[in-house]
Amino acid sequence: MADYHPKGGVTPYLSVDGARKAIDFYKIAFGAVERETMASEDGQRLMHAQIDVNGAPIFLSDFFPDYGFPPVAPAGFNIHIHVDDAQAWWDRAVGAGCTVTQPLEKQFWGDIYGQVKDPFGVTWAIGQETADS
Repeated sequence: MADYHPKGGVTPYLSVDGARKAIDFYKIAFGAVERETMASEDGQRLMHAQIDVNGAPIFLSDFFPDYGFPPVAPAGFNIHIHVDDAQAWWDRAVGAGCTVTQPLEKQFWGDIYGQVKDPFGVTWAIGQETADS
């Protein structure tokens, strides 16, 4: 198995209901690149996976209530993607099935910024610098 482990920084680790489906969705919505997956013993869930979005790693797994990790709704965070063309990223995410929670528009601090929620309950922020940023 290839070594795609991050060498520094901070890597978000998402637990979702249906990690395989989430990976496939993130490929469409955010241009994710699948790096590795490790199936659980029963082969029905993913115990670990890595995707890269916009050049940065994200780890994922399914919930494992049988090991003390029951399903919980994502809360208190978002995954921020800072890009050169926010509108293109936005259109792709919304076209794939993300729900708009904060419209993409120029903000008081100068950036173009908005938020969407994916079908797995994770909030994604999309931002872009402008000449006013």
